[in-house]
Amino acid sequence: MGKALVVSCAVFSAIGGFLFGYDSGIISSTISSSPAMLRLAGLFRRSKKANDLFRVFGRHLRVCLAGGAVTIAMLIAGRLFAGIAVGQLSSIVPIYCAEIAPPEIRGMLSGLIQWMLSWGFFAAQWIGYGSTFSTSSFQWRFPLSFQCLPAVVLAIGIMFLPESPRWLMEKDRHEEARTTLRRLHYNGHNEEFLNLEFIEIQGSIHTESLNKPRSWAEIVTSPSLRRRLILGCGIQAFGQLSGINVINYYGPRIYRSLGINTSGALMITGINGTTGIIENTLILLIIDRIGRIWPITIGAFGMAACMLVNAVLNKRFPADAANPNDDALRAQVAMNFVFQLAFQSLGCISWIYPAEIFPTEIRALGASISALTNWCLNLLFAQCSPIALGSIGFNYFYFFFAFNFISGFCYIMFYPETKKRTLEEINILFGDAKVAPGLEHLDKATNEPIAKENKGILHIEAA
Repeated sequence: MGKALVVSCAVFSAIGGFLFGYDSGIISSTISSSPAMLRLAGLFRRSKKANDLFRVFGRHLRVCLAGGAVTIAMLIAGRLFAGIAVGQLSSIVPIYCAEIAPPEIRGMLSGLIQWMLSWGFFAAQWIGYGSTFSTSSFQWRFPLSFQCLPAVVLAIGIMFLPESPRWLMEKDRHEEARTTLRRLHYNGHNEEFLNLEFIEIQGSIHTESLNKPRSWAEIVTSPSLRRRLILGCGIQAFGQLSGINVINYYGPRIYRSLGINTSGALMITGINGTTGIIENTLILLIIDRIGRIWPITIGAFGMAACMLVNAVLNKRFPADAANPNDDALRAQVAMNFVFQLAFQSLGCISWIYPAEIFPTEIRALGASISALTNWCLNLLFAQCSPIALGSIGFNYFYFFFAFNFISGFCYIMFYPETKKRTLEEINILFGDAKVAPGLEHLDKATNEPIAKENKGILHIEAA
């Protein structure tokens, strides 16, 4: 089955990304539907019991808690469990995809979380837009409850996914790891590649186990692990500091400040999400050819330019002027579309990179801490952005301009390229022990050995 099975498993697990995107996108639609939220508030005020007991089993019932809310407590509880579940998925899905993928398509498969996130955001915006035409509580209940469907599909289907060969190896289930590796990577004529890959993974995990950090302090004090942690947290932080979620969450509010009504604002946001899918697809198709660093560098400077143009345009041609400049307003809307295009590379790679750079022993922990950085800043901007937009308006965009500009230089100076390297070879980039059976001497296109003298098994002491 080989590559077809790997792709199928990665696409299915990336449903977690769809849930992530939908969960994020539906909020902008819901908070924009003022009549629906006023009716909901009325229900809350009339309710005398706000502490009903619920037993929540799994993600789908958690979403129903929010969609069926009749009290503030229920809605908050639903959103709380949503955040926990989505947070777990955002860490686990990229790791799983990275560990089952062959190096030549690992970027594409690990980036599927962002691709499916785009689909989730797309669905959220158009479902939210369509629901605004309802005059009942359906306007907010249906969008919040729709998450049940993909959540149930994922919960059932995940039972049939093969386990990561590297995780099996880490748990000393070597034969299962070999069998699973063969199922995932065998193409009918690459026996030698599979044997070398198995030995490489086995040797690398054995070396990592001997040097496994025993505490958080060791992760921070180890130069190699500390560097990885800074890079992983840094790329996730730059994702939030780009301003993408300010545009996503408060896009309708921003468009209303430009004189566009709620329905029109939601439609523009939906169109933006649609174009985002196309752009994200193009990035996935080329990411394993052009690498990780140059796309995010170009994207960073592109986002900086968009934020600067929007801030300057609004300063020069304010939307609340007596006679607003229609061309300037249209240009600001257009800049948000260009910004979405520039963000797509970072959107993918901010999930791919942390899943690649950590050694197997702490990959889950490292990727989780990196994702935690994302979520902490997400929360910060979700709370502060309405205040900032209300107080300083589009001057807020200068903040994101500065960080996008800084991030572009950081990518060039500090982030090593990881394309087409095995996860074990990436360890060598960070100065880990070099225990590899010569996979770097395989033709990456055919997975066949390149004949070189004395290039068989490599065993080099730790740097």
